[in-house]
Amino acid sequence: MTFLATTYRTLSGTKEIIEIPNKKETEWVIYKDGKPTYYTDFYDLKIESNAMMNSLVLCTKRSLDEVLELINQRNNINLSVPKVTRLGFKKKIKSVEKELDLKPIPEEWLAYSL
Repeated sequence: MTFLATTYRTLSGTKEIIEIPNKKETEWVIYKDGKPTYYTDFYDLKIESNAMMNSLVLCTKRSLDEVLELINQRNNINLSVPKVTRLGFKKKIKSVEKELDLKPIPEEWLAYSL
């Protein structure tokens, strides 16, 4: 799948963030240990992992950050959604198309009993 590797300049330095072109509100690139590793689309229900994320986020009315924190605690991992800056100051420097093969989040991490 094609993503955009966008480089931003912030107060704390430069950051490269992997972004989804024409992103929908239900699509996310999930980072593991600071690297883009997983892709999820809550409405792509053909993939079981996405259906489980749909249930965990949309049906329980939790934020994605809350669900990722629960998954992290339960499985002793470090999943996150990248944020360019906390202060709101950012300047886009460049964007480059990048082909990445990001997998869905493993189903065993998404137990419905979160």
